[in-house]
Amino acid sequence: MSGFSAFSARSYRFIALDVETANSDCASICQIGLAGVGFDGSIATWVCYVDPRDYFSSFNTRLHGISAETVAGAATFAPLLHRLSPLLSQVTLVQHSNFDRGAIHAACRSNRIDAPDWSWIDSVRVARAAWPEFKGAGGHGLGHLKTQLNLQFNHHDAGEDARAAAMVVLKAEALTGRSFTELAAPASRKKTGAALQS
Repeated sequence: MSGFSAFSARSYRFIALDVETANSDCASICQIGLAGVGFDGSIATWVCYVDPRDYFSSFNTRLHGISAETVAGAATFAPLLHRLSPLLSQVTLVQHSNFDRGAIHAACRSNRIDAPDWSWIDSVRVARAAWPEFKGAGGHGLGHLKTQLNLQFNHHDAGEDARAAAMVVLKAEALTGRSFTELAAPASRKKTGAALQS
């Protein structure tokens, strides 16, 4: 939890959250990264390892470089969530796809604790609204957005991926002139002509 007090002392418009997992079970969170976007557009990041009390698959370790040795002595999920919740319950959280929220909820079930009632938006939805031309032409994953938007980050590090999701949102806002909440809102369904007839 090194540095979290300083991170949590700041005020944020939103916080992007990303997790890495030890294996194919999304409950096996082994790293959490946060990227807080201030009201001046600045981005502060915080990242920590988590001991998932689970095995590390060779595939996942090759992907993110985290192993059982890396997380030795790190906090386990339940006390870490207890420490993070007061901050994260006060802001909108950004995730790039729904994986991160699902992983938090799965880890809560695994630890037999209640899932937090946090407010989430998906930066994939934000990116789709800002860059519809990427659909079918590389898509809206962080790997493709990194190239197209000239983002500088190390993929598959929770802190770096959280910062990248935050940058995607900021670039989308700058491009469209719309807030992240507007961009993330579901498209309104158009009424059919028949429905409009009286």
